[in-house]
Amino acid sequence: MTQLVFHTSDVFTDRPFAGNPLAIVLGADGLDTAQMQTIAREFNLSETIFVQTPDDPGNTAKVRIFFPTAEIPFAGHPTIGCAVLLATQAHPAGDFDTQILLEEVAGLVPVAVTRRGDTVIAEFTAPKIPVLHTQPPDLALIAAALDLSIGQIGPHNPGVYQGGPPFLYIPVTDTAALAAARPIEPHWSALMQAARVDCGYLYTPGIAADYQGRMFSPTAGIPEDPATGSASAILAAQLLANGALPDGTTALALLQGAEMGRPSHVRLTVDVADATITAVRVAGTAVPIASGLIRVP
Repeated sequence: MTQLVFHTSDVFTDRPFAGNPLAIVLGADGLDTAQMQTIAREFNLSETIFVQTPDDPGNTAKVRIFFPTAEIPFAGHPTIGCAVLLATQAHPAGDFDTQILLEEVAGLVPVAVTRRGDTVIAEFTAPKIPVLHTQPPDLALIAAALDLSIGQIGPHNPGVYQGGPPFLYIPVTDTAALAAARPIEPHWSALMQAARVDCGYLYTPGIAADYQGRMFSPTAGIPEDPATGSASAILAAQLLANGALPDGTTALALLQGAEMGRPSHVRLTVDVADATITAVRVAGTAVPIASGLIRVP
């Protein structure tokens, strides 16, 4: 019986059993797409990442990332968690600064990884500058899909942007509205169809962070995600469109997953020149949780 080594990590946290859980499967060169999907469904985490030999030997690894229901071209917490694992395996002791290069479906993703003492921080540069995906649905449908009033949506305008995966961004008025939001059918499915997405990211100015967010994706098998690195990166376009990013470099602290009891801390850094995004970086920590062997389907 063939088995592969796997590890699980909690990402965007510096303590176990917080942040966003991730499964990392090593030595996945021999797996086909159906086998990867089966393993991702078995773990049943928001994402599972499979590590393969890179196409370019100058890069660290080729990776493929799966929801329980489908493959996705790029995701943030798998990128962070995988880079931390590969870097710490290469440097089992002592402080270090290194770069991990991951070949993802969306493109090559460079990740700077640093360890100081017991803390390992990884920061990736998004492989694509986020762009407009489509026009947002009307406010009445957005409010109905979240069991909120129209008055609880804003003050930013909702938007739909992509940078690999697409997201519907929904600003809400305060943390009370954020906590009260919940997907309501059939309105939620109608909202996702109208926005041509599977995921809705809600955000508001935070108390313990610059912005506090939640991400719902029940139609993709993820009722709520504790931390969404790709959505955090693409949030840059939503903030720019609403006048919240000046020219220059802006660093923001994001908090996600607090309502789930799995607080996740994401650092978003955006470079803007002449009202245009030139680079987006997302940083966070990861802690190991489990290791083992998994049977090949």
